[in-house]
Amino acid sequence: MNENSSSRQPAPTSAAQGGRRRLILPHPIADLGRVHPELERDMMARLGPDCVFMMGDNPVLPKMPEKPQLMDFFNLRFTAFTRDHLLQSAMLALRSGLEEKVVLACLLHDIANGALIRTDHGYWGAQLIEPYVSEEISWAVRYHQALRFFPDESVGYEYPQAYREFFGPEYQPSAYVWEAYEQARNHRWYMTARLITLNDAYAFDPNVVVDPEEFTDVIGRHFRQPAAGLGFDNSPVAHMWRTMIWPNNLL
Repeated sequence: MNENSSSRQPAPTSAAQGGRRRLILPHPIADLGRVHPELERDMMARLGPDCVFMMGDNPVLPKMPEKPQLMDFFNLRFTAFTRDHLLQSAMLALRSGLEEKVVLACLLHDIANGALIRTDHGYWGAQLIEPYVSEEISWAVRYHQALRFFPDESVGYEYPQAYREFFGPEYQPSAYVWEAYEQARNHRWYMTARLITLNDAYAFDPNVVVDPEEFTDVIGRHFRQPAAGLGFDNSPVAHMWRTMIWPNNLL
């Protein structure tokens, strides 16, 4: 049977609130190539007085504060896997005595993976944080994506064994990744991004628990938290934070 067959697709998720069933239509960017081509029409045919599309707060998700700050997203929106990974990565950097800018970069490097998008996550993550951190930190988050695929013996970074398992031993990064690596390798902030990768590959211990409060002071000194809350400060990336607040909105 073809993998794209509708019989292989999970049923659309929904949640009840106020006596109505609210349908969640998957975002197309995550489902192209595997969702039944008639899914949108099929779901629209289910609409009626007691069945509508999801908009606003999803009752199965924790409600965000009116003026959410960075740690609200860590605690209320990020997947547990990503949250633990970022906290472990930042703790490794902190215990290694690295500069606070590197510690914060490690804390934020996979922020897009947490509750937004995995594809080109370094670029998405850099955009998410760009208005709130130094240019060096956002640059390092962007370029760590490419540097992960290339070893650097000077700091003891090897190609991750996990990538051979994830992608296969024959996998080669795309041309744009090679180009980004060459650009980063010759940049004055290369080592900031490289140190992210060094504190990235070993930060997946399921038995390690890190208290987010460990980074309160680092965040306070290096992340400009908007008074209106992330998503409501009219920054060029406010819509990206709102997407994480209301990830199931139809429009």
